[in-house]
Amino acid sequence: MSTQPANARTAAKAERRTTLLASAASLFAQRGFNGVSIEDLGAAAGVSGPAVYRHFDGKQALLGALLVGVSEDLLAGGRQVLANAPDAASALRALVAFHVDFALVKPDVIRVQDRDFESLGAADSSAVRSLQRAYVELWVDVLGRMFQERPAAVRRMQAHAVFGLINSTPHSVQLHGPESTEPAASDAGAASAAAAGPGAAAGGRRPGRTGIPDDTARAVLESMAWAGLATEL
Repeated sequence: MSTQPANARTAAKAERRTTLLASAASLFAQRGFNGVSIEDLGAAAGVSGPAVYRHFDGKQALLGALLVGVSEDLLAGGRQVLANAPDAASALRALVAFHVDFALVKPDVIRVQDRDFESLGAADSSAVRSLQRAYVELWVDVLGRMFQERPAAVRRMQAHAVFGLINSTPHSVQLHGPESTEPAASDAGAASAAAAGPGAAAGGRRPGRTGIPDDTARAVLESMAWAGLATEL
């Protein structure tokens, strides 16, 4: 019997799961976890509400899959960056570029973790914390190779500060838009996400309307992050 129909069904199921995760990231970022129903999630993904249960046990399980998945991606991506770098300085620059790309590509996920981390189930919460601690230690280790005299606690603080800088971008600017000299219309003082230190709350602040292009945002964030990490203390 041909395996093509089974393979097609498997591929379709995987695609639907990916669509549900993307829809959840967008809706949770806009409305918060408690403001989104199973029916909302299904409708956004082009299925009925009950059809969501074919892929996830419920809304909390979907949130867990979203945040655990992105944490796994961060750790795996960071490890790959280090494996490809010829030296510590190159590794640190590549880690900065990697994390900036993450923040620019997945702003919704950052907002979701920032606000809805406490809505995770216990097992998923523990998994996210463990994965993200391991990701932090990649940065701490690279900084230790560059600055052997610098205490690990200081290096860890630097890493968290840089994550706060980079991850705060989705809260403070609207990317992908035209250049604009208009002041931001959202609340001032955007809170940083907890991509490496989960659980910090951001409230319901919306992104600003400054319309900074990705390339400009990337250059600004990378230069500021490097300055914060490589400065002699």
